[in-house]
Amino acid sequence: MTDATERSLTNTIPLGNSHTDDSTLTLTIPHDLGGVRLDVALQRLLPEHSRSRLQAWIKEGLVTVDKSTSTSKTKVWGGEQVIVQVQAKPENKAFIPEDIPLDIVFEDDHILVINKPAGMVVHPAAGNWSGTLLNALLFHAPQLKDVPRAGIVHRLDKETSGLLVVAKTLAAQTNLVRQLQARTVKREYRTIVWGQIWRNGRIDQPIGRDPRSRTKMAINRMGKPAVTRYEVLERFSVQTYLRCNLETGRTHQIRVHMQFLKAPIVGDPVYGFRGIVPIRAMTQTLRDAVSQFDRQALHAIKLGLQHPHTDEFMEWQIELADDMKVLLEAMRHEDPRDEDEEDFELSMEPYLADEDYEDEDEVDDEFDFEDDDDLMADE
Repeated sequence: MTDATERSLTNTIPLGNSHTDDSTLTLTIPHDLGGVRLDVALQRLLPEHSRSRLQAWIKEGLVTVDKSTSTSKTKVWGGEQVIVQVQAKPENKAFIPEDIPLDIVFEDDHILVINKPAGMVVHPAAGNWSGTLLNALLFHAPQLKDVPRAGIVHRLDKETSGLLVVAKTLAAQTNLVRQLQARTVKREYRTIVWGQIWRNGRIDQPIGRDPRSRTKMAINRMGKPAVTRYEVLERFSVQTYLRCNLETGRTHQIRVHMQFLKAPIVGDPVYGFRGIVPIRAMTQTLRDAVSQFDRQALHAIKLGLQHPHTDEFMEWQIELADDMKVLLEAMRHEDPRDEDEEDFELSMEPYLADEDYEDEDEVDDEFDFEDDDDLMADE
């Protein structure tokens, strides 16, 4: 940047809250950048911002050239006055307290046990920088700002409901992480899957990144050990209600293992199979219940661990999520099948093509914890 350019930059004038970096920036295009596109000139003058971010601001009308809006392709010739309304990076909101209600099952000076609703993201990541459980925790217990990841030691998927524990002190967090690594934390889930499962079982299949899609997990011989035990609670004409217990905590473990079992979870948009909804085998009541169920039918119903301060074993169990109760009731009122009706067979085709997954929220490498799965154990 030339001396003339440096002199053309005014002081930043903050806008809005003090915790953002929203500001208005006024600068003059130097003549040595004459003849280049506006977005290219801005990128050279403001290297701290990516070209795509600058292009977005231009498109949104947040950049004016001599008091007029322009396009990224507009050429500048030097001497133009450019005003840029700098927008805070969305990730700057990741650790801002937000007044979001929490369903607290247990709390003391050392831990919090939360009943997370479906639809809430646990930890900020690309595409979900606000409205997360972390933001809610920082509002509820401001001292968590001094604890790594606001005390979060394991997670549930956005659309999975149920129990998870949060540490309120660094000592408690260290203790809980060690319990997760030692596999002494007891986690029980309830799920509804497609197909009829006739006996209890144990799935011991390693899980790693899907080589065809970085946002998915898959059975991968180079992955980490993953063990899920499952027990049949109720069997219906085309679905089965299961209890699942985790011996390990790998990302998307139950979802991937149920797919491996050829019994994908009802409502799972990623690990389900295409065309598996047997419309003709269901009553209208069940069809309606299935069509209205818009998430994977997976609920963390029970959690057990040693209290990190007292060493007392504690266990919590909650009710099944309301939407899963409604789905189960529809299944229980299903008309009995005819004896000569053929068994329902699953198609092995996935719901979505691999390229369709790329529009999913990207995995944020900084918070992926690929090397310490049990710190952020998923279902």
